[in-house]
Formats: sequence, C-alpha cells, structure tokens
Amino acid sequence: MKTLKLRDGKERSLLRRHPWIFESAIARGGADSGETVRVEAHDGRFLGWAAFSPASRIRARVWSFVETDRIDAAFFAARVQAAVDMRRHLAIDSDGVRLVHGESDGLPGLIVDRYGDTLVAQFGSAGSERWKVVLADALLAATGLQKLYERSDASARGLEGLPEATGWLRGDGPTALVLQEHGWRLGLDIATGHKTGYYLDQRDSRKAFADTVQRLGSRRVLNCYSYTGGFTVAALVGQGAAGVQGGEVVTIDSSGPALEQARENLRLNGLDDAGCEFLDADVNASLRRFGQEGRVFDAIVLDPPKFAPTSAHAERAARAYKDINRLALKLLAPGGVLFTYSCSGGVPPELFHKIVASAGADAGVDGYVIQRLAGAPDHPMTLTFPEGEYLKGLVVLRRG
Repeated sequence: MKTLKLRDGKERSLLRRHPWIFESAIARGGADSGETVRVEAHDGRFLGWAAFSPASRIRARVWSFVETDRIDAAFFAARVQAAVDMRRHLAIDSDGVRLVHGESDGLPGLIVDRYGDTLVAQFGSAGSERWKVVLADALLAATGLQKLYERSDASARGLEGLPEATGWLRGDGPTALVLQEHGWRLGLDIATGHKTGYYLDQRDSRKAFADTVQRLGSRRVLNCYSYTGGFTVAALVGQGAAGVQGGEVVTIDSSGPALEQARENLRLNGLDDAGCEFLDADVNASLRRFGQEGRVFDAIVLDPPKFAPTSAHAERAARAYKDINRLALKLLAPGGVLFTYSCSGGVPPELFHKIVASAGADAGVDGYVIQRLAGAPDHPMTLTFPEGEYLKGLVVLRRG
C-alpha cells in the first residue's frame, strides 16, 4: 500500500474529519490517479484512507478515517446503501431525489440523482472515476433500478485531469423525462440539461415561492435566470391559488431551448400562459431596461449561475451579485418580495447577506429578511464538511 506523509501540523483538518488533503500539506508520497493511499501524520500516525489525484490541488480525498476499513467493493456498497437509506428519512415531495451528495455522504466527487426509474451520476474525482464500475453496480443494487446515465461533464473533471464522459452506463432509454414535484410536472433532459438534468436543490425554494406568491397575492412576477421555468410554474400555481386576475409573469434566460422547455412545463401543468412573457435576453440588460421603463414587480427571483466556484473568485463574484441585486431591488414594489440566491461555494452565507445589504443601500431600498434558504435536505451539509452548503438564499420583503 502506498503512503502519503503529511507535513508537521497539516494533520489537524483530518483529525477533525475533513476529507480534503491539499498538495501543500504533503511532505512526500504519491500514487496513480484514483489509487487508494494510506495517509499518515508526520510522526507516522494513521489518519485515513484516501484516493490520490496527481492533477488536482486537492491532492487526495479521504474515503475513510477508520484504519481497519478496507476500500473495496463491499465498502462502496455499504456507503451507497447508507446514502440511499438516509433519504428515506426525509419528507421529499418528488420522484426526483439526490441520492449521493459527494463528500457529505462519504463518497468524494460522486453525485447521483434519481429521476423516477432513472439514475444520473457524475463521477467528478479521480477516486470515483477509478471505482466507477463498482459504484454503478452498488447504485443499481441499492435502488433496484436498471438504468444509469453518466453526466461526467462538469468542470471539476478537468481539475482532476479527467476527460469528459457522458452516456448510458447501464440500460438505455429516452433521456427526455418528466419529473413529479409538489404535484407539478417538470420536463427535463438528462443528456443536455444543466448538472444532471435539473436543479433538484431548489425544490423547496420553488414551493416556498409558490406559497409566498399565493399569500401576498403577487400579481407582477419576474423570474430571472429562469432555466426551464420551475419558479415560473411556481408563480402561476401561487397566483392561481390566490385567485389573482390579470397577473403577469416575466421569465428571462439566455437560452432559447431552456425557455421552450419552460413553455412546455406550463403546458404540462395546464397553466394559462396568457399573462406570460418569455425573454431570451441578458438579465442585467433587461433589469436596466425595466428600470428605464418604470416597470415594477411584486415578486422577483434571482437565481444566477455560479459566479465564484472558489473563494479566490469571491471578490469578482461579489460585484456581480451586488449589481443584479441592486437592479432588482429598484424594481421591487413596496411590500414586494425578492428571492435571491447564490450557488457559489466561494461566497459563504454571511458574505452573501452583506452583498445584498450593500446592494440595498446603493438602491436606496430597505427590507426585512423574512427567511433564509438553503439547498433541499437531500443535498446535505455535514458537521465536518461545511463546504456542502454551497446554495444559500434570502427572502427580502421590501419596506414601504
């Protein structure tokens, strides 16, 4: 067994059960891509079993902190089964569920989502790539399913020195699926959609937005960075439940195909699109134009893409987040509500709050933070891996 020896003092994070070992922490040792290594402190104490990644700044990711563990097929079968079993404790009103959430489930680099009878997996680390066949078998055994599609085309693969890989790993079938969520139907394509096909992490936020639109009777709604219109469906459901007459919902995204799917999602749910406007446009430019036109909205969603993948990008991302929030707050009617998000791991919740507060100050707008939002519970953060909390959101009620 190959061994990684850490520099003196670099064992502290592993003693706290954090699974990442950075290149700068290693005194000596190495292995092939994804190969299991024994990790030791400078004095020879055992710290963990890890997968080595010669191309990444995160040079190794820990599988286990237990010296008696063997990293083999039985180990991965148990880890996958534990992750699947954990989701059975959650109240998830959907047949779209995240079954494995990487490090939070003790399977670094592995993301697995279930859409009905189909699994979609991303193998984003050297270790998960090396054990891909074993992990695929374990996933099908734990779920009793027969179809597994691979979407290993995220940017993290490049950081691990791995090429992109997509396609059916087990079984086959159509890649265009329909997700059931909160009694709604949402279309997606696991081959071409973002991430594994859909943003399951926003499931609870979509329901919260529908409930808020209903409670406030929001007539004018703006959904920015809409992707395939999950929040648009939520807005229309909320308006319908509130009996809103003559409502309008503006949906903006820079992808024509995504907007077409958004229109289809309205049809799937039997929703009237008479008051809907779909804009294939830049969000910032659209917000500025709305301001010049004097338009205001009763409810706004800002769900932008990842501006800061790491903390090194946080300063630049802060400017981008501040700009869009400033523009949106100016468009918000008194008593209106803003649902604003960041999915950037490099922007922690306290920094995001400061960014939105600064945007409000520049816009001359004050508001109550009436709710803090995070990813759905099947995208967990653990006590030892706070990086699992990448998605954060604020619900701001504008003061009159």
